[in-house]
Amino acid sequence: MADEEKRLYKIGEVCRMADVQPYVLRYWETEFPALAPNKSGGGQRMYSRAEIDIILRIKQLLYSEGFTIAGAKKKLEGEPPSEVAPPPVVAAPRKKNGAAAKTLKKVKGELSAILRMLED
Repeated sequence: MADEEKRLYKIGEVCRMADVQPYVLRYWETEFPALAPNKSGGGQRMYSRAEIDIILRIKQLLYSEGFTIAGAKKKLEGEPPSEVAPPPVVAAPRKKNGAAAKTLKKVKGELSAILRMLED
């Protein structure tokens, strides 16, 4: 377990785990002081397990709970470190099945329509 906590992950690995694009992680680094990945000799961002946990929590706050960036910052600042880490997440698949992608797109559209109805 100690080896797992010490391991550093490249940005591509973290993007797959969190299912976000690299530019999103780079932007979050500018907004959330807790995200300060080390850089390898070649300039590659290297993330610790603790930083990945923070990334997953940020994603949860922004995408699932509807916080703004400012709101998510305040929420994270008020949480003890043990609460920052969300439950473990399985890495997102690298390639989406065509049928699954269509189904997900349809569900997303339906959820967006429901959200618009609720906002009215």
